[in-house]
Order: sequence, then structure tokens, then C-alpha cells
Amino acid sequence: RVQGDHMGMLATVINGLALQSALEDAGVPTRLQSAIKINEVAEPFIRRKAMRHLEKGRVVIFGGGTGNPYFTTDSAAVLRAIEIESDVILKGTRVDGIYTADPEKDATATKFDFITFDEVLRKGLKVMDTTAFTLSQENELPIIVFDMNTNGNLLRLIKGEKIGTKVQL
Repeated sequence: RVQGDHMGMLATVINGLALQSALEDAGVPTRLQSAIKINEVAEPFIRRKAMRHLEKGRVVIFGGGTGNPYFTTDSAAVLRAIEIESDVILKGTRVDGIYTADPEKDATATKFDFITFDEVLRKGLKVMDTTAFTLSQENELPIIVFDMNTNGNLLRLIKGEKIGTKVQL
């Protein structure tokens, strides 16, 4: 498990490099920070440095997870979001929000446009791993679950359009 998790952390750095390349090709200034030491391709994660990059208008990409095995990418994303004082977590998935059941398996599943953290837990819905979800809830960090495969969805979200499902207190 530990080696597999380390391989996953390396994969997130590789994905971060690909995202960085695409954004920079589009003229967007970026910085890639990693929780694992890989100085030749990414800065080490330093909260103050990340905040300074954001203040300068740069997109900061976080790779390497938390740098620890047994923690998911969702947990790493929520942790970093809290550390840099983000307003929201955007969780891209294959479906356009949170449903009463898996809409890929249950045609009768109905979508929530808005749901509370407590309702998600009470209904036993799967949004992200329990550690990440609880960390988000405890820090009052809303989550928006959206379809990442629909072209333009991320831009629409960033511009403030209401798509997907929002989870908050």
C-alpha cells in the first residue's frame, strides 16, 4: 500500500506538470508545488510561498498529495484549500452533481442542487473520502461537485454559474 501511494503521489506531480504546460501555453502564469521533494520539476509546498504566488495572480498547482501514504488526493485537496484560505473545493467527477444513488447505475436517482454536510452523512451519500469530507465540514469549506467531462464546465463555475451540487453547512 505504501509504495502504491507513493506512486500515486508521483502521478499527481506528473499530472500537475501536464496541467502547468497547458495553462502556460494558454498564457496563464503558474507554479507547481509538491508535497514530495522533486525540486527539479516543482517547488516544495510552502504555504506562504503559495499565498504569495496567488497574490501575484499566478495559478498554484499542488502535486504530491499530502506527502504521506494513506491520504487520498481528496484529503490533500481539502487540506491545501484550507491552508491557502480557499472559498470552495471544486470536485470534478463523471456525473453532474450528487444524486440519491449512482445515476450511472440507477435511472431513478435524483440530483441535489444543494445539500448540507449533515444530509450527505445522514443519507450515506458518497461525495469524497470521509477524512476529506469531515475536514471540509469542520472548516466550513463548501464543496461543489460537477461534471468535469462537460466542455466549459470549469470556466462556467469560475464565472459564478450554478452547476453541479453545492455542499455546505
